[in-house]
Amino acid sequence: MARMKDVAERCGVAESTVSHVINGTRFVSPEVREKVVQAMRELNYHGNAHARRLARGSSDFLGLIISDIENPFFPGLIKAFELAALRNGFDVLLSTTNYEQARTEKSFQKMIENQAPGVAVMTSRVDPEMGKMLDENGVVSIFLDSGAVGPLRSNVRLNYEKGVNEAINYLYNLGHRDFAFVAGPHNRPSHVAYRDAVVAALAQTGLKPQLLEGDNNVESGERAVQRLLTGRQFPTAILCSNDLTAIGALRALVRAGIQVPNDVSILGADDIPFASLTHPPLSTVRIPREKLGELAFDVLRQMLREKRPGAEFLLDTELVIRESTSGVHAPTPGPHNISSSNRLG
Repeated sequence: MARMKDVAERCGVAESTVSHVINGTRFVSPEVREKVVQAMRELNYHGNAHARRLARGSSDFLGLIISDIENPFFPGLIKAFELAALRNGFDVLLSTTNYEQARTEKSFQKMIENQAPGVAVMTSRVDPEMGKMLDENGVVSIFLDSGAVGPLRSNVRLNYEKGVNEAINYLYNLGHRDFAFVAGPHNRPSHVAYRDAVVAALAQTGLKPQLLEGDNNVESGERAVQRLLTGRQFPTAILCSNDLTAIGALRALVRAGIQVPNDVSILGADDIPFASLTHPPLSTVRIPREKLGELAFDVLRQMLREKRPGAEFLLDTELVIRESTSGVHAPTPGPHNISSSNRLG
């Protein structure tokens, strides 16, 4: 059985150089790298997974890039993507960005260095120019809410309008007229899109929400409620950019002695597993994470195995009604439905 030492002797380099080529731990010139790879093939050296991929010149895994492993939105997506991959003979290489530019660049470079043939970029906070890194290296990809599509690049767009319109119709018909919205960070495109959907849906009823910016965490929901408590008019319905924010808002309201939903209704977004476990259980706009993971994998599979070009895909959101929302005294007579003419797709 060939050893790393044998590979080094065959191409006249140090063992450390062979190790750097295999593991990508230091720059090695293209000429030397090619010599090492050729020697590995000739000697049938398969010391580890990296070496096997280099020797074959191909990979049996797909990349998955997400924002934050601690965010409960992502585990369901990861699980669905991984199960679909395993059923089709692929492994998964996972990387996280933590919403940081430097870590995002490293995640992309990691996929390229490991010769991933396809990558699902399931975070919307990515510089569009970074997608070119994958394109230029022949890596097929699917992005989330990026808007860019090309021969090697697909995009899945979340139809926030559908679920948001359902939610505003529902709350309006229950009699709500005073809304507050705790938005996500303005520098994350997906949250800007969600905020725009909320504002547009309310505008069709002639209403404007009290807008507060949050950080998509429990603490920002608590802070938002504290601000609302000091305002002139407390809303009858508080909408939140995600369920973690809604959980924080719910906790602050309970501490302030305000009853949900008797005094104020709370609506989240995402439908994370915790949403159904709060007291009361949280109404929310569901983003189908499992469907998103399955779709991301399936698109990559089709692009790789069926040679399909990149395309745009649309995934609907939907209202989930639980016990954190109810009417204001009595519902307003007659339906008042928001037009869906501006929905995506």
